[in-house]
Amino acid sequence: MKLEAMAVMLPEVDGHPNRAPFTGVLTLVDEPSTKPPSGARGHRVILTRAAALTALPSLLGMAVDYAPSWDGHDARRKCGIITHADVEGSRLSVAGYLFAKDFPEVERQMRQCAPGAMGMSWELADAHVEDMRAEVWTLTRATFTGAAILLREKAAYRNTAFELGGTRCRSILPRTAPRESVHAGAPRSLGTRPRVAFPGKDRNEGKETTWNHRQAKTWSR
Repeated sequence: MKLEAMAVMLPEVDGHPNRAPFTGVLTLVDEPSTKPPSGARGHRVILTRAAALTALPSLLGMAVDYAPSWDGHDARRKCGIITHADVEGSRLSVAGYLFAKDFPEVERQMRQCAPGAMGMSWELADAHVEDMRAEVWTLTRATFTGAAILLREKAAYRNTAFELGGTRCRSILPRTAPRESVHAGAPRSLGTRPRVAFPGKDRNEGKETTWNHRQAKTWSR
């Protein structure tokens, strides 16, 4: 089984009160989503492995967010950071830190919920759809702009996961050492809530088309 991994290396700080390490399964590659993501016009989607690997660097340094109802996204509630991402088999896994001191309600939810109850959902921009007429949309290119923590049953992919480590401060990256390290870029401005824009159908039937969805609040509900 081939593993492709990248990481942003942060110094370890014993007992850091605002770093609660987490691991998660963000999505599955080369497999259709369990249900259509919000904004996909009722289509389930497939993120190809090639697209996921190409987009892996864009995931590093991006935030994880949450909605108080735990059923969607809220890009203004950025409660953690992704520092590691890898694709192994069909799983795109991530690791990073939750800002536990700043968001005690999120840490409390993670500690108190039933094991396996929480999942994740990705946030994308400039996703290219191979054929918008297809029953299941195939995404051949995309840029990750973040991820959300939510109840697994509410995610577009049901086989996602999110869990905190047992202690704060130390990294809990997978045992396999990352093959490449990169530095996260400058943070994006939050700006105003983006709009979903699809190209005109008549001009793009049968062609690879940009699905220009820049993360609405309830993208994968």
